[in-house]
Amino acid sequence: MPGSLNRLLWLGSAAFALALPMLAQTPARPAARPAGIPRMSDGKPNLNGLWQSMNAANWDVEDHSAQAGAVVAAGAWGAEPAGFGIIDGSSTIPYRPEVLIQREQNFRNRAKQDPEVKCYLPGIPRANYMPYPFEIVETGGDMLFTYSYDSAGRVIRMGKPRPAELDTWMGTSNGHWEGDTLVIDVTGFNGRAWLDRHGNFASDSLHVVERYTMLDANTINYEATLDDPDTYTKPWKISFPLYRHREKNARLTLFQCVEFVEEFMYGDLTRKK
Repeated sequence: MPGSLNRLLWLGSAAFALALPMLAQTPARPAARPAGIPRMSDGKPNLNGLWQSMNAANWDVEDHSAQAGAVVAAGAWGAEPAGFGIIDGSSTIPYRPEVLIQREQNFRNRAKQDPEVKCYLPGIPRANYMPYPFEIVETGGDMLFTYSYDSAGRVIRMGKPRPAELDTWMGTSNGHWEGDTLVIDVTGFNGRAWLDRHGNFASDSLHVVERYTMLDANTINYEATLDDPDTYTKPWKISFPLYRHREKNARLTLFQCVEFVEEFMYGDLTRKK
């Protein structure tokens, strides 16, 4: 019996040793794709549709309590609602100490200086959490993002990345896919856009990396990392969900606000003394 047992053990060990090379050559199974995600003909997630955030970040990307608005005479119409911030792992932006005074000045003068008041383009990432929908048009090549507010838009170049040729409000966007996540690298900002109505801001050195990942057929997880060594002590990230509009008559209506700010901006040039 001892001899037979030893022989069985030896045969088992030999068989395992012979199987090891075969196991090593067996390709790993690809990760299962999330069920229910609509896809394009090339297998990439289909992001086509109207999307909108549901948060108070356009008022302030940091945690904030309710308070009177910049124009007290507007009453509750202009009051700021309380809201949780959208900053990952923190409730505050890591500003360099010497630039905080600029944020304070922006806040005091927000009724006249916020670019949103003047109907200027919102910049990135603010365009994605303003209280208006935006549309993603995905064709398999370059992509188009068009926003309700101020008829803003941007083309996402999906081929070979191209550097920004000049600084603009919306920056230059180069995109690529990392698995099922759309990654957009944005540079070339003019440094004039604010992050919110509270006066949070960045300089023209801002570099934004966005990540769009579908959680299900009607929800996108949005992330954006902001890196600006002239303004922040370190890169920081925001995240929040985007929700698909599912109304039967859902379509993008443009909020062309320029005509509503002409008197505000230029009235003193035409008004008779």
